[in-house]
Order: sequence, then structure tokens, then C-alpha cells
Amino acid sequence: MISVVIPTYNEEANIAACLVSLCNQTLPRERYELIVVDGGSKDRTREIAAEYADQVFIQTSKKVGGARNDGAKAAKGEIVATTDADCVIPTDWLERIEADFARHPDVVQVYGLVYPKEKNLKHSISLALANFFSRLGSWTHSMYYTLGCNTAFRREAFIEVGMYRCIDAGDDLEIARRTREVGTVFLDTSLRVAFDMRRYEQFGTLKSLWEWIYIVVRGGNTEKYSYSKREYK
Repeated sequence: MISVVIPTYNEEANIAACLVSLCNQTLPRERYELIVVDGGSKDRTREIAAEYADQVFIQTSKKVGGARNDGAKAAKGEIVATTDADCVIPTDWLERIEADFARHPDVVQVYGLVYPKEKNLKHSISLALANFFSRLGSWTHSMYYTLGCNTAFRREAFIEVGMYRCIDAGDDLEIARRTREVGTVFLDTSLRVAFDMRRYEQFGTLKSLWEWIYIVVRGGNTEKYSYSKREYK
């Protein structure tokens, strides 16, 4: 079984589309479960999610990484996949993840690429750069750039290495540095999800990238900027 973990916070405008895409997978529904871990939403996120997900509960750990960890602890599957509440998932996503782990017994983490939900040249260029760094990690077997919206783990290995760090940013950047110590980290370039660019649209591409870099360089936490529970228009 595959357990899909989706962290949420005030996502009533996006969570249904995400979960519908996950319910319409080519993998039979009985072979995966959907776990929504909510950060205390003030809107109808949990109510909407309950219509589609197998489990919906409020996180007890901090930050987005902590929500993913809470979901992994509650998971029934041998594989834990993670995505974001504002992403839209292709129908063969879970089938590809299952096949990747089946074909490569040494693999402990699988990750993929992203493309923008919003059709915009600037956004396409931004994510092309992100995808380049994702590929660079695979080529060099270091400097991994594994986005939490499109990755999956063998649950046992994920727990063994300590799961995600509970930080504001960079948790999905550094996790592969630890998982590669217990197995292979594998990039599947055909594994793609539609990534929401609302942060870049609302706050600007350069400002958003600068904030992310600033937080990561300072170890994932800083009082100046916060990625957690960001409010969007």
C-alpha cells in the first residue's frame, strides 16, 4: 500500500482539486490511502478533505515537515508519498511511484519534477530552473533538490533517518542527504505534478526566491521570514 500525506492550512480553495486528482489514479483505490494533516485551518479545509481522504487530523508537530512526519507515523503503507494541497496530480502518479520502487529494490526515495499550474512564461522559466537543480542532484549524487510536493519514501527508511526536519524552509532539500546514507535516491523525470505559483504571483518571484534562500542559508529558521502558515489572497 502507498500512503499519500498532504499537509494543509486554509486550503479550502484548492484541497478538493488536489484530492479529486488523487482519487482518480490508475492505481486501484484499495492500494493507497489519503492522509490530510491540517495545521489548524480556520476555513472549511478539513470538512472538504473529509469527503475524499481516509484520514484527516490536526498536526501535533511543528511546521510543514512536522505535518508530513505526523502523516507518516499514521500511515499504513510501506511507501509514503508526499504532495501539497495546492498541487494537481497526474492520474498515473501513484502507479509510477509503485513501479519505481518495485523495479529498484535499493531505492529508498523517489522524486520527480514540477510544472506550473498557471500558464505563464515567467513561471515556466522559474520551474525549469528548479527542475535543473533536481536533475543536478541526480547527476552528482549530492546537492539533492527533492520537492516535498513530488516525492516518496520507503516508510521504514524514512523513519530510520529521522524523517523531515521541522523547519520553515529547506526540509525537502536536505532530507535526501540522509536517505542516501541508507539507500539510493532516484529521480524519475516522468514523475511530474502541477505546482501552484501563487506565492510567486502574490509576493513576486525574486522576493520569494530570496526569502527561501535566506531561510535555508540560516539553517531553515529565521525570525525575519516564515513560510509556515502563509496567508494568500
